[in-house]
Formats: sequence, C-alpha cells, structure tokens
Amino acid sequence: MAALSFYVGVIGNLISVLMFLAPVYTFARIVKNRSTEEFTSLPYVCTFLNSFLWTYYGIIKPGAYLVSTVNGFGVLAEIVYISLFLTYATANKRANTVIWISILDVGFPAAAILVTWLALKGDTRISAIGFLGAGLNIIMYASPLAAMKTVVTTKSVEYMPFWLSFFFFLNGGVWLFYAWLEQDYFLGVPNGMGFLLGAVQLVLYWIYKKPAKKEDKSLSNALLVEEGSEHEPITSSACTA
Repeated sequence: MAALSFYVGVIGNLISVLMFLAPVYTFARIVKNRSTEEFTSLPYVCTFLNSFLWTYYGIIKPGAYLVSTVNGFGVLAEIVYISLFLTYATANKRANTVIWISILDVGFPAAAILVTWLALKGDTRISAIGFLGAGLNIIMYASPLAAMKTVVTTKSVEYMPFWLSFFFFLNGGVWLFYAWLEQDYFLGVPNGMGFLLGAVQLVLYWIYKKPAKKEDKSLSNALLVEEGSEHEPITSSACTA
C-alpha cells in the first residue's frame, strides 16, 4: 500500500505541475494583446495561497514531501502569473488584485504561521494547517465559479480555459485517490470537491463550446468560388470538354 501511494503521489505531482502550467496559454494571450481582457486574477491569487499553505503543511508533516515539493512549484508559478496580470491589467483590476494579494497572499499566511507556531504544537499544529489548507483548497477549486457564471450568461467558453478545467478535474481525482490510500481527510475532502467541480466545468465547456457553423463555411466557400470565377481566364471554359 505504501508503494502504491508513493507512485500515485508521483503521478499526482506530475498532473499538478501540468495544472499549474495550464494558464500559460492564457497568459501568452494576455502578453500578446497587452490586456487581461475579461480574465480575473482571483483564481491565481487563491491558488497561490492554497499552494503556500500546502507547502507549509508538507514541510511540518513527516513524510509529506510529495505535497510540499509540487506546491512549492505552484507558489513560483503563481508569482509569475500574478506579476503578469498586474503588468497588463487595467488600473481598477490592478487595484482589486493588490487588495486580494494583501489580504489572502500576505496577511492570511503570515497570521496562520504565527498562530500555529506560537499557540499550537505537534499534531495539533499539523491538523490546524491541514484544516486551513483543506478549506482554501475548496476555495481554489471553486474560484472559477465566476468564470462558470460568465460562461452561462454569455453562452461562450472563451474566458474559461479548457486545459485549466481539465487539469482541475484530473488533479482532483488523482489526489482524492492518494488521500484515500493515505487516509488523509484533509487532502481527500477538498480534492473530492475539486473533482466534482472540474467535472461540472467540463460539462459546461461541452455544452457551450461553439463549433464552426456550416453556413459560415458555405458562405466563405461561395465567396471563394465567386472570386475565383471573376479572375478565371475566358478561354478556360472553351478548353474544357
């Protein structure tokens, strides 16, 4: 069982890395257009906080190095994303993001570390951080709810990146299995919810993804044929038998 949980944890780490890298396409678009458009910074702010607390949890809990290493990578990735968002956001979005960072990514972690180190010890400290991490993991998985609302309202998936939703779903499933093997409820409960929320996002993506319209293709083909016939040599029709 220990060997199985180790291999599942390694697979979970690989999938988590892919999840952390999923927004690369989104930020490539932001950099290219020099605008954050309708994207929101909240998922990245929440993911930073979540990754930070799970890194801390993995450090203080014996044998949880698989949790700390991948979430340490997540902290670095989210710093890059948030920095890019602040660079290309409008003044209003930048101000809101700075407020969220101050509360969630600076104030909350500092308070959590101080309280747990000064007031708690041993397993109680680990349980407290695990409880906080579980709650914030749920927030991280639920943070795309705003994007899901936009999808339903606009009937478009443009601002809900498919790969981020897909890896949320996959990541939640693998870590749920790992938590079951390790009997770690702090990991199991939030990742179970993440698995379900990721599934809902994928269903929404499937419902509102707009395929290329046949009439548009027919129209463009007709225009191409018409344009070609206008430039066709007069002798061509006489040459065909």
